[in-house]
Amino acid sequence: MPDRMRRAVILTMLVTMLAGMPVAWAHAGGAKNRTFPGGSGLAVPRYVSLKSSRVNMRKGPGTDYPTVWVYRRAGMPLEVIKEFEGWRQVRDADGATGWVLQSFLSGRRTALVLPWEIKEGNKAPQVALRTDDHKRASPVAMIEAGVIVNLSSCDGRWCRVNIDQFHGHIEQKKLWGVYENERID
Repeated sequence: MPDRMRRAVILTMLVTMLAGMPVAWAHAGGAKNRTFPGGSGLAVPRYVSLKSSRVNMRKGPGTDYPTVWVYRRAGMPLEVIKEFEGWRQVRDADGATGWVLQSFLSGRRTALVLPWEIKEGNKAPQVALRTDDHKRASPVAMIEAGVIVNLSSCDGRWCRVNIDQFHGHIEQKKLWGVYENERID
């Protein structure tokens, strides 16, 4: 079959498939909180974390697609931006996107401290982990940019987090893995 004819057949099949799909799938770049056929039914976009310390990010939703990145940090937060069957298209704190098998993801909420402040060859800036949710509260510890914290709760301005044996509050705007003004109970 000539290339031109094969493309016409594929295009016809795609149009036929999309015609029967919900509008949210056809307009994947639309508003937040959309769901996709064959997905989990959970809102998209949303944050998740890695279950394993070795997870492949692929170019497409399947093992036939090449691996473009290998994550090596269990607990790393990722943003799910699309779903396709058992695969999730994710975005990381650096803006890289790709597909990860859903079984390697957890609903456990984590966040990265100031990932946008990490510069090669420079000392990482630090953030105070505070005893309470205001800037004058006593520091419990100083947390370096790039550290993964576990989110316990967020009120839209401050998040209660824990890192190993340390518990305290960090300003929400200093974390990647929680949306601006998002509340977590």
